[in-house]
Amino acid sequence: MIVLSRSRRPWLTALLAFSCLRAGGAAPPDPIEGKWIGQAGFPQDRIEIGLEFKRNAAGELKAYLYEPVGNFYGLELPGKVERQDATYAIPSYATTLTLRGDALEGTYLPTNTPASLHRTPTLPAEVPIPALPAGPGPKWQARLGVGAIYAPAAASDGVVYVGTIGGTFDAVRESDGSLVWMFAAGAPIYGGPLVKGEHVFFVCDNGYLFKLDRKTGKEAWRYDLGGERAPRILPHPVDITVEPRIGEFDFEMSSPTPQLADGVLYVGSGDGSFHAIDAETGKRVWRFDPPENAGTPPSTPWNPVGSTKIRTDALLDGPRVVFGSFGQRLRALDRKSGSEIWEKNLQAEISSSPLLVDGKIVVGSRGGMLYAFDPETGKVLWRMVFWGSAVESSAARGEGSLFCIGASDLRRVSLIDARDGRVVWRTDVFGLPWARPAVAGKRVFASASGYEPYQMRHVGSFSALDAETGRILWRWTLPPTRSEVSGFGAPPVVDGSLVFVGGLDGNLYAFPAE
Repeated sequence: MIVLSRSRRPWLTALLAFSCLRAGGAAPPDPIEGKWIGQAGFPQDRIEIGLEFKRNAAGELKAYLYEPVGNFYGLELPGKVERQDATYAIPSYATTLTLRGDALEGTYLPTNTPASLHRTPTLPAEVPIPALPAGPGPKWQARLGVGAIYAPAAASDGVVYVGTIGGTFDAVRESDGSLVWMFAAGAPIYGGPLVKGEHVFFVCDNGYLFKLDRKTGKEAWRYDLGGERAPRILPHPVDITVEPRIGEFDFEMSSPTPQLADGVLYVGSGDGSFHAIDAETGKRVWRFDPPENAGTPPSTPWNPVGSTKIRTDALLDGPRVVFGSFGQRLRALDRKSGSEIWEKNLQAEISSSPLLVDGKIVVGSRGGMLYAFDPETGKVLWRMVFWGSAVESSAARGEGSLFCIGASDLRRVSLIDARDGRVVWRTDVFGLPWARPAVAGKRVFASASGYEPYQMRHVGSFSALDAETGRILWRWTLPPTRSEVSGFGAPPVVDGSLVFVGGLDGNLYAFPAE
């Protein structure tokens, strides 16, 4: 519900109307015209919001959004403001307002978000990025070919493992970043490695799940996931900031990391299927094909041709394995048989991996929503809006019932209580926090990508935040490149005194974790 108050000046309205008529019959100002400011949200998460209503050159009444937490400063909302009696609607933004005396009451966004606003002479404007400490800088950086690194690394026994979009899977020494061995997978690698025993497992865009010997990098086996015909459209590596633009990339920056339980690997595929594989032999245990694979997948702005791709990690929860897909479904399967236990349609692509925290499954969607589900039934326990931003990030477990999560255009990293969805803190990292943050004791580490040209400011950086307050302790930036995207797009991983993160410049970085 939105409640907007204004001062009543009927004499001024009448005078303006008379003046307009004398000037040539133009319509008098609409009572809703002007600037409004206040707060919106539920008790768990309230933000500042502003709206301005004015007519364009064609005489249409338009609405402009000012939402600092969402980085909107005068965003023209699609369509015109439609009026019927005292009710105003912006159908394309799911907003309806009714003028009642000195207040406007209505709904904002599909979640019917409550708000309270008042008249104001000014509206918020974006402020410069504050001067922040650059921190200690990286202990070392290792150039791993010509391709960017979107995949998370994994560290074990003094060796760090990571894949690149240049098609190499690399093992480097944790002490100095020197190369131990390199395996040529032959296609981009976006998924993180799973290190178990003497072997390491990872997914490649050529459609294979690989098992390598950790010491030598020698291939033990490869399993065909069937996803080799699920292409990505990557950011162009050279300058496309000039007009006309030659295309758009599809924001597919991740692949699943295999999950292991009782000798069985669980992982999704680019073709929408889900697999259980014997970790020792590489033989199939079972394969699940979703019913929507047989029909026409949904088409959306992010997924224009329709797809059921699985680009995120699965969650192992007792007898269940849970995963999401671009086919908009979150599913729980029986781990032993692969039969479906429950399924939920989130009405948007799922590019966020599910996390079990406080007995709830937490997962986000590109529809701008974050959900908490009952693991046994799939029932929605709570949901919250991310203020016009997709939830690209996966969540990272914090202390107790707390978890940390990034977003996309929201540009914030948030600490949230899984018990009820209460936001403990939310920090602007000044870029796109697509990747899962890392929580390590008193620190939260966050990657942020820069992106231009765009309607809002995004600058690439890697930041350390105070886990209790969300205050940025230091922020280390990478200069923009000639590509659309720059900075850091990989989830950071902490191992002991170091935190490892891949850069979009093709370097693997090791920062102090303290």
